[in-house]
Amino acid sequence: MAMTIINGSSLALILVLSTLVTCKCNAAAAVPLADQTIFNVMDFDAKPNSELISTQAFMKAWRAACDFTGHARVFVPPGVYTLGEVIFAGPCKGTHSIILEIAGTLKAVPDVSEYSNFAWISFESINGVIITGGGTLDAQGQSVWQFNDCKTNPNCVHLPATLHFNDIRNGKVMRLKLINSMGFHLHITNSYLVRFHGLTIDAPEDSPNTDGIHISKSNTIKLSRSVIRTGDDCVSFGQGTNNVTINKVTCGPGHGISVGSLGKLAGELEVRGLIVKNCTLRGTTNGIRIKTYAGENANRALGMMFSDIVMENVKNPIIIDQSYGDKSTDSLSQVKISDVVYQNIRGTTSSEIPVQLLCSSKLPCQNVRLTNINLKHIANTPITSQCQNVNVGYTGIQIPSPCHGPSS
Repeated sequence: MAMTIINGSSLALILVLSTLVTCKCNAAAAVPLADQTIFNVMDFDAKPNSELISTQAFMKAWRAACDFTGHARVFVPPGVYTLGEVIFAGPCKGTHSIILEIAGTLKAVPDVSEYSNFAWISFESINGVIITGGGTLDAQGQSVWQFNDCKTNPNCVHLPATLHFNDIRNGKVMRLKLINSMGFHLHITNSYLVRFHGLTIDAPEDSPNTDGIHISKSNTIKLSRSVIRTGDDCVSFGQGTNNVTINKVTCGPGHGISVGSLGKLAGELEVRGLIVKNCTLRGTTNGIRIKTYAGENANRALGMMFSDIVMENVKNPIIIDQSYGDKSTDSLSQVKISDVVYQNIRGTTSSEIPVQLLCSSKLPCQNVRLTNINLKHIANTPITSQCQNVNVGYTGIQIPSPCHGPSS
C-alpha cells in the first residue's frame, strides 16, 4: 500500500481557504433602524391570514426597495402569506445591501404548474442582500412529491427549490426556518461571498430530492450553526464549487454531506477548496461522501478537508464512490480526486465496512490522508476498511484498521 503524506503547502492552501472575506452586508446590518426606509409588504396590499395570494405585493415591495438609493428594508410582518412563484431581481440602484426581514410565515401555492422557473422564491443578479427575521418558509412539498420521478428517470426534471440564488454577491441568510421543500431547500449557483447562519431545514426522511443546500458554480460560501433534516443530502457540492466552509452543522436524517455527483456532464467545472469541520451526522445513510459517475466526462475534485466530525449510527461514515450510478463494472471514472484529508472523525456506524475508498482504475485517487479515525459498530460487530485504486497515508488512531495489501 502506498503511504503518502500531504505536503505542507497543500494543507496550508486548504486552511487558508477556510477564512472568508468580510462582506459589506455586515455593515448594512449595523445601520440604525431610524436611518433605514421600511418597505412593508402590507403597504403594497399583501393579504396575511387569508386565501388571497400576495405574490405581486411582495414583488412590488422588493422593486420599490431595489430602486431606492438609501438604506432599504423590506418587512414581512407576522402572519401567514400565500405566495406563488416570486422573483426578487436586481441589479438594484443603491450601493447598500437590501434587508429582507421575514417575521411571518410564507406558504407556497401547492401546484407545480404555478412554477416556470427553478424555484418558488428566486434572488437574481443582486450585489448585497440580507435575508433574516426568524420567519418560516413552508413550500408544502408534501403536495407535489408524488410528481418526483428521479429514482426511475435519470433525466428527470427537479421540482422547484424553496430558495434559488443566482448571480448573488455579498449575501447573508440567517435565522430562518425552511420546511418541506418541493425540491432542494436552498440552491446556490453562479454566486460569490454568501453566508448562511442559524438556519433550520426540515423535511421528512422519505421526501425525495429535498437536499438541504446544493452549491454549484460558486465561490466563497460559508454555512454555520445550522440544523438540517431532509430526505436527501444535507449539503451537496456540485460542479464549480470553490472555497466553501461548512462549520458546526448538525445533519440527519438524510444522505449526509456529499461532494458530487461529478462526471455526469461534459465540460464540468472542477471542485476545489472544501472544508467541513465540527459537524455531527445522526442516522444518515452516508457521512462524508465523494461520488462520481463511471462515465467518460472529465473533471477534478481536490483540496478537501473533513475534520472533527461526529458520526452517530451512520451507515457509510467515510466513502469515495467513483462508480456512482453503475456498479456492474470496475470504475473508469474520468474524475481525478486528490489532496483529501479526513481527520478526527469518531462515532458509531451500522456498517461492517465504514471506510470505503473506491477510486477509479483509470485515474486513481492521489494524496488521500486519514488521521485519527475512531469508529465503532453499534452492535460491536468487527469492522474493516476497503480500498481500491487509491494512494493513501495514515497517522494516529485507525479504527477500523487501514486497508491491507496494494491499493493502487
